[in-house]
Amino acid sequence: MAKYLAQIVVMGAQVVGRAFARALRQEFAASQAAAQARGQAGRHSAAASSFTGMTVQEAQQILNISTLTPEEIQKNYEHLFKANDKSVGGSLYLQSKVVRAKERLDEELAIQQQHQSKAPGREQQTNPPDQQT
Repeated sequence: MAKYLAQIVVMGAQVVGRAFARALRQEFAASQAAAQARGQAGRHSAAASSFTGMTVQEAQQILNISTLTPEEIQKNYEHLFKANDKSVGGSLYLQSKVVRAKERLDEELAIQQQHQSKAPGREQQTNPPDQQT
């Protein structure tokens, strides 16, 4: 009887240990992916996220947007802002979330446009001027 009880305890500990190890690996992979995404987003995007308190992904989820296009942002913003109007039973809190999400996505679009306009200038700066040898 004690032998079976010991086997059950050992098997239970193994199952819990494996589950814990798997959860730990998944959490480590998720944190690595998040760190990589932050690194790729750039310093300006990270600064905007800390200033607004909302990441681009959160803002996209709030406005239900998959791609960053001004037309889609404006369309979804207007719909959600009207749907959450207090006069139709909405919430001021939700309306403010919609406004903040639009502000964050507008800021991200401005950052992207700024980087695109600077990209040709960077290439010219990295090439050294003609050197005579």
